[in-house]
Amino acid sequence: MALEGMSDHELRQRFEMLKGVEHHKNELILELLSRVDSLDESYQQMALDHQRETQFNREGQLRERKLQDELRKLKAFMNRDPFVLVLVDGDGMIFEDDFIHKGEIGGKEAAAMLWNGIKDHIHDRLPDIPSDCRIVTRIYANMKGLSEVCWKAGLVEKVGLIEEFYRGFTGSKILFDFIDVGPGKDRADEKINELFKLHLGNFHCQHIFFGCSHDNGYARLLEQYTEPMITDRITLLEGVPFEKELYAMKAKYSTVKFENIFRSTKINVYNQPLYQASQSLPQYPMQVSSNETTSPPLPNGYQSPYQPIIGTSTPSPAPSSQSAMNPKAPTWASTATSAIQIVSPPATPTPTNSSLASSTDVPRNRQGQRVDPPTTYDKEEVDRVRKMKLCNVHFLRGDCGYDPCTHSHSKKLSKTEMAALRTVARMVPCRQGSACDDPKCMYGHRCPISVPGKKDCLFGDNCKFERDLHGLDLNIVRTTKIGKK
Repeated sequence: MALEGMSDHELRQRFEMLKGVEHHKNELILELLSRVDSLDESYQQMALDHQRETQFNREGQLRERKLQDELRKLKAFMNRDPFVLVLVDGDGMIFEDDFIHKGEIGGKEAAAMLWNGIKDHIHDRLPDIPSDCRIVTRIYANMKGLSEVCWKAGLVEKVGLIEEFYRGFTGSKILFDFIDVGPGKDRADEKINELFKLHLGNFHCQHIFFGCSHDNGYARLLEQYTEPMITDRITLLEGVPFEKELYAMKAKYSTVKFENIFRSTKINVYNQPLYQASQSLPQYPMQVSSNETTSPPLPNGYQSPYQPIIGTSTPSPAPSSQSAMNPKAPTWASTATSAIQIVSPPATPTPTNSSLASSTDVPRNRQGQRVDPPTTYDKEEVDRVRKMKLCNVHFLRGDCGYDPCTHSHSKKLSKTEMAALRTVARMVPCRQGSACDDPKCMYGHRCPISVPGKKDCLFGDNCKFERDLHGLDLNIVRTTKIGKK
């Protein structure tokens, strides 16, 4: 449009229009510049963040590398001295007679066989354990009590042979030790329990072989650990068959029985060899009043206060009837160590004949079972006498064969105390049961609280007396006479 033909008004309108366009252009330019500034600021922030992340990653990588180095060193340290622990209660886990008879040489042979047995078991059953793993063996027992009982049972010709055996055992391997805990109840148990707990958390200790099959008390220790990652690190060694409570829980653990290394039967003080029997008490011939045939008495006509298990037959893997009826019955070791004194007792007077069992008659019922007459007693008096640590054999039989004896012979007892002592002795089951023919036997031949005709009592399965010693007929129909030739 030519300007000459436009009026002033039209020119002004065009100017205003151009002026608005310029304004919009400037606003757009301002907005673009603002956007650029914002993006630049974001870029700078992201650049800083990226730089910081890069630095953090670099530091993290360095830290990770350092930690991996430390972990490798720690693993190398943990694997540097691997070992397995063989922990044995030597009061009940006893080596085979063939080893003990050889003294020091037998100790070395037993150590070698045990080492080989453990090594083979690790190779066959525990492949995760390093092949260079060392074997540490600790056997805890009361040397004096163990030696005396083995001698009295006729296992050795002299008391010192047990010490020679363990001297050879300890000297054969650097990491094999026998530790004499000395006299005192539960001393071996307490040390074994603490050593077990200590090594169970020791990362150098790869596995524990635990020899405790003879003692229900260790069930209290084992029942604390039920997690597979812990129980998988424990193998139970079997010598004598597992006692009732241990037998019930052994399914949670691996078990192993090394044949021809540990005894599979408990110590038997009967059937002693002639050299042992000749040094003990005299034997007495038997006369049976009812013309019945009976077997000759056991050596010495005398029952050991250690109350060992009788018989030499091979035990079955299931718990015996005795252990089933009496899961808390003490072993010979717990009895032998319960009252041993460091100082020998003074010279002991012999009780008068009036204080001993003088009858030669053994009363029996229609089934031929020995009948113990009923007794009455004062519980407080019985508890008091029990704590006096008296020698039952000395006061009730007069023929204690232990020199020195670990229980008192020197006290002078009243008639009431003698009656209480007889009651205390009656509470211990006789291992001959109702077939016992010893007229001077002081132990119990029936459960004292059972009722005739009932095969149980107040204590149920925890009673110390076997089931067949409950509910006996108390009517006496005949007697077995014992007399000297």
